[in-house]
Amino acid sequence: MAALEEGFTLSGVPLGAGPHGLLGVEQSDKTDQFLVTDGGRTVILYKVSDQKPLGSWSVKQGQIITCPAVCNFQTGEYIVVHDNKVLRIWSNEDVNLDKVFKATLSAEINRIHSIQGTEPLVLFKKGAVRGLEALLAEPQQKIETVISDEEVIKWTKIFMVFRHPVLIFITEKHGNYFAYIQMFNSRTLSKYTLLLGQEEKSVIQSFSASVDQKFISLMSLSSDGCIYETLIPIHPSDPEKNQRVVRSLLLKTVVSGNARNGVALTVLDQDHLAVLGPPLPASKECLSIWNTKFQTLQTSKELPQGTSGQLWYYGENLFMLHGKFLTVVPYKCEVSSLAGALGKLKHSQDPGPQTVPHFVNWETSQGYGLQSSEHSKRILRRRKIEVSVQPPASKQLLSTIKKDSEKHIEVELCKFLAIKQTPDFHTVIGDIVLELLGRHKAEPSFYPRNSLMQLVQTHVLSYSLCPGLMEVALEKADVQMLQLCLQQFPDIPESVTCACLKIFLSINDDSLQEAEINMESVSDYSDSVQEEKMEEQTEILHNGFSPEENCDNCDRELNEKSRAAAEETTSCPVIPKRAALLNAILHSAYSEMFLLPHLKDIPAQHVTLFLQYLYFLYLKCSENATMTLPGLHPPTLNQIMDWICLLLDANFTVVVMIPEAKRLLLSLYKFVKSQICICSELNKIEVSFRELQKLSQEKNNRELYSIEVLELF
Repeated sequence: MAALEEGFTLSGVPLGAGPHGLLGVEQSDKTDQFLVTDGGRTVILYKVSDQKPLGSWSVKQGQIITCPAVCNFQTGEYIVVHDNKVLRIWSNEDVNLDKVFKATLSAEINRIHSIQGTEPLVLFKKGAVRGLEALLAEPQQKIETVISDEEVIKWTKIFMVFRHPVLIFITEKHGNYFAYIQMFNSRTLSKYTLLLGQEEKSVIQSFSASVDQKFISLMSLSSDGCIYETLIPIHPSDPEKNQRVVRSLLLKTVVSGNARNGVALTVLDQDHLAVLGPPLPASKECLSIWNTKFQTLQTSKELPQGTSGQLWYYGENLFMLHGKFLTVVPYKCEVSSLAGALGKLKHSQDPGPQTVPHFVNWETSQGYGLQSSEHSKRILRRRKIEVSVQPPASKQLLSTIKKDSEKHIEVELCKFLAIKQTPDFHTVIGDIVLELLGRHKAEPSFYPRNSLMQLVQTHVLSYSLCPGLMEVALEKADVQMLQLCLQQFPDIPESVTCACLKIFLSINDDSLQEAEINMESVSDYSDSVQEEKMEEQTEILHNGFSPEENCDNCDRELNEKSRAAAEETTSCPVIPKRAALLNAILHSAYSEMFLLPHLKDIPAQHVTLFLQYLYFLYLKCSENATMTLPGLHPPTLNQIMDWICLLLDANFTVVVMIPEAKRLLLSLYKFVKSQICICSELNKIEVSFRELQKLSQEKNNRELYSIEVLELF
């Protein structure tokens, strides 16, 4: 069942009067705040719960905002584009957009997409995509052309799939439509031609989409008033080939086929669509919610003042222009069931006169009324029985967990995970974990380790959803479970991260050898570095200045550093399995302020061991020009250096008193001192290089051949 609640006007100021109407409504970094971009010169920040604006910014007279403003969720700043090529970036404290950061790009922008978990992505009108940071580093970089000259981008949307952004944009050329899928984890761009199927050729007026693990479900509302669905694979069999996908009819005549303006649709969840438009040729525009699973009209709301044919939704709110004012309509969609689709769920309150159950042919989806044949009635009765008799699979599994053996639970869990996921899948998985942990608490001998590992590997859990899981793993010193949680959970508290670190450093090597540890982040650290090779690299380490110059002390220190590296990189201070566990710590997220107090509780000998491992990793990084470690997911140089600093900040007064740490601290000291000396020498010649660059750019008064004498002081 679905319901539309009473709407309210968010803005008392008329919007959409500009040449491009209302450009967009975008989520801010606060859940209840939204950026509204008018098609003229203004961006307004609204707080929905208070129904009032929090801020307003405008570009100068003569400038026009050309795409919706978005929030950079990584920094909390706002980004907008005016005059197609000019980026403006500002924060809540800024007042005048003319005085904020500005970057002029080399190509026209179609849209900026921003979503939690990644940096903003800029889509250009010719189909190229760039990350915001890369553009700001070089605003005038050349932008390639992806689509043909006559193709026009009609619609675009971004998703997060397995923690990686996926961008889809639809283009139109001579009445033909094409879908482009940009995968950012594999850097592949796939093109699909949308075939209209057997229906007559019609103009597509609105698009929307949803995504699961394998497909993007593209919904399109055509000029014939019908909604069609196209399934586009996320991972194509041949990315280089222009593939074809066929549209299939999903809902017939949801709006009048004569409507040319004021129509839109958006996907609300797995089974519900919101549609904007007149249901009949002579009727006024309506906002309606359809159940796609049972093909019924769930609720409808008349809009007497008309709309602009634009519809946005965030959370449980629909945004649209009603007349000239931005209106918010809260809605509710319950889990789809046959009883709900038929309007026969029992409610404590009357759903109101707006709820109009509307039925569609079960068999052919070609009409509105249910067939009156006995065959159709039998199908309907059978489906009612199936819905009412069969308990949900999750409840069956929870019942199994309470009484059955670990092996049987593991088998039943595999069956459950093979079932198609529902929208509340992450909540169900959390309940299963809590049930397993609850039984473990009541029966300490019951520890379904394999089942818990399977659940963590579903990628939907977090620490906040099941905090007891890591507590149990810490009690049992289950390093494999702890490593997996560190890799999967994005919100682990710093105290728990430090507790894991203590166990990883203190557990003996024999216990580690028996454990099954993921070794992806560890390469072969056993390769020794030959002293001859290090001696050959000594001159390279001088970084451009000669030992005959005035930095003899630096040269000696660099030679000492080279010899120390040759000695210390011959072997890793920890075994490979311990190295893999420590790498999981290096990859974990943390706040320095909250982490430092817990690092002070680690024993000094363990701090020394961790520092030795980190210094070893740094020296391994130094072996190649890219300053990276081999392996599938190795720690980065920044992570290594950050943790060295954290450990020294938290424990320096203790470590400096330990004889075993003296050599390590001296090595670190010499390394830092040599780097300072190198930077000093580079600063001395920086001015000379600048002058050389200026001279090389001066081309006046030069013939085809000349001899120049440059004096460097």
